[in-house]
Amino acid sequence: MRFGATLFVVLGLTASLAACSPAEDAATNAATSTESGSTECVAESGKASDAVTAEGKFGSEPVVSFDFPIEATTLERTVLIDGDGETVASGDSITVDFVMYNATSGEEVSNTGFVEGSAPPLTVSETSILAGLAHTLQCSTVGSRVVGVIPPAEMWGETGSAELGIAGTDSVVMVADVVSMQQPLKPAVWTEQVPEVDFSAEVPVVTLAEGIPAELQLAVLKEGDGAVVKTGQTVTVDYQGTSWDTGEVFDQSYGKEPASFPTDAVIEGFRAALVGQKIGSTVIVSIPAEYGYGTDAAAHELGGQTLVFLVEIQDAQ
Repeated sequence: MRFGATLFVVLGLTASLAACSPAEDAATNAATSTESGSTECVAESGKASDAVTAEGKFGSEPVVSFDFPIEATTLERTVLIDGDGETVASGDSITVDFVMYNATSGEEVSNTGFVEGSAPPLTVSETSILAGLAHTLQCSTVGSRVVGVIPPAEMWGETGSAELGIAGTDSVVMVADVVSMQQPLKPAVWTEQVPEVDFSAEVPVVTLAEGIPAELQLAVLKEGDGAVVKTGQTVTVDYQGTSWDTGEVFDQSYGKEPASFPTDAVIEGFRAALVGQKIGSTVIVSIPAEYGYGTDAAAHELGGQTLVFLVEIQDAQ
């Protein structure tokens, strides 16, 4: 089954550091991911990670040294600077600076730059980023510098990454500074100009009101009695997406089959509409462009548009 491509967001950083396609691998990721919200350390320190040095202050680009080649069979994780901030849990969104090396050649293959205020955001979940990255960052505290020596199996596997010059047999050394914890986006309660929804047919009909809402807003049309959806879980939903700007339905699962995908693999406003809701709920959310596909109309076919999604939450795992 193929899900509507417009629902999924291009994951942050570079595509080469993102996890596998959520539409293709949602079931696999849900089965292997660590529990959402867990602060348990997935990896322990070892001889390889303890041998990596990274001189310099937190937040500045470190001078990294290690003897290569390193062939890791399991992920090792060592804390070089122990911060005193919040503990990173699976599913948390954080900002992080890092530098990454080919553990076979010792060559630097990726660097965020360590420029103050520009640390990129990451969601610490195997459904958003590669498992080795998520496992290195999980259980760190904000203000920490950590080293991960990561085997191929927890990165790109046997295919490697041609873009970064990593072969399928190469391990990776990553030194990361956990800069901050991002607070989850929460929609305002939608009370005025809420669209009318007719559920009498197989495909619901959403009638938009006049005037486009300026902020992220959500109305619960029906509250379920199931468990609360958590960040990083894989949800099963029926949904319909309509553009406020054109009045047209641009994507939906109604009339087909329900869609399943991780909550952290969709646009920010859609994720905010799911997390915190109960299974069995039906919600409608208005998403401004900055929480959808961006404000640049030239960058995406839905760029610059305010969107409204009708969502029936059927399950979350």
